[in-house]
Amino acid sequence: MKSYDWIVVGGGITGVAISYELAKKGFVVLLLEKHPTLKGATRYSYGGVHYWFGNTDLTKQLFQEARKRSDYLSEELEADTQFRELDLLLTITPEDDSQKIAADFSDLMIVPRLISATEACKMEPLINKDAITGAFTVTYGHMHVSPQSTTLAYSQAFTRQGGEIEITEVTGLIKTGDRITGVSTTAKTYHAANVVICAGGISRHFLKSAGISTPIYFTHAEMLETPPLELQLNTTVMAAVTKRLEFETATSSVEYEQMWDEPGHEFVPFSLDIGAIPFQNGSIRIGQISRASDLEAQVDAVESETSMRVAVGKVLPALENLPATRHHCLVVYTADNLPLIGAIPNLKGIHIFSGFTSPFAFVPPLAPRFANYVAGQNDEIIKQLFPSRFV
Repeated sequence: MKSYDWIVVGGGITGVAISYELAKKGFVVLLLEKHPTLKGATRYSYGGVHYWFGNTDLTKQLFQEARKRSDYLSEELEADTQFRELDLLLTITPEDDSQKIAADFSDLMIVPRLISATEACKMEPLINKDAITGAFTVTYGHMHVSPQSTTLAYSQAFTRQGGEIEITEVTGLIKTGDRITGVSTTAKTYHAANVVICAGGISRHFLKSAGISTPIYFTHAEMLETPPLELQLNTTVMAAVTKRLEFETATSSVEYEQMWDEPGHEFVPFSLDIGAIPFQNGSIRIGQISRASDLEAQVDAVESETSMRVAVGKVLPALENLPATRHHCLVVYTADNLPLIGAIPNLKGIHIFSGFTSPFAFVPPLAPRFANYVAGQNDEIIKQLFPSRFV
């Protein structure tokens, strides 16, 4: 039976990127993905590349590396990722404290500029001027890619490197002593020297089913997607105050840790952060609602869609009644908003590459760093992202 150097579990943006980088280093790599077409958080991502948002030495360095990588990534992968610059408007409502927001933004790598409601409406004519008191704008440092095109580009580049992809559901890990030696699927078993989990929102549940506790969490995210339309936004429009970040900070605290592995909990009220993101094909993604609850949580889809439509209609009235389909996925996060990368403590042969809250910015620079590290090259940045930092 064939044995691999690496088995990668999960075929979203994290899985295909790390598979490609490992194959480039000469490793024999197998990528396992449940779905034949792209689904989950990668499929419904906004595709934002927020270079401006770095607020620590670590994130600023990674965003700078990501900016340089993005310039030639399409050429390297021999496919168009639809990388482009897209102006960003962060709207301020009458309830918001613009001075506090400005103070919160002051340590970012690129500090957003405060503009009036009139200026914001010149940049984005679809905005309801009466709904905002102003906006912060980022006219350099906010980019956009197509999540589907970027993921496909990595996948095709991976197979050109000799990598293998199997469409099958991974059902468990094979353990021999204190080492993970492969995975089982609904069809067969596969053996490898190393396994890396890139399963996004289900990473915690999957590892817990194998008896491995990992400090990674997920929200149920809901958004609306329109078909290609004649109506077009000039900018990405999002709220300057994002409730989801406070929500994630609260639900990743120690007091909730055990509750994450128990059914029936909704830890805090859901958050609704309105944004509207235009794509090159003419479609618009609108959202999002975030809920922290167990995997089997039941949600009133009609109520959710209505809430998002009403909320976006206040700021962008022309979008409220557009034809659109509600989608749901799991979005992963960690307590410090940085990914988990590296060996899982107390076991050999099992790694994680997950927890990316800004995957299209962080993954391109971190995937090659991880591949270089496991090939024997020291990397202090990868060490800072080890799962053991939470132990």
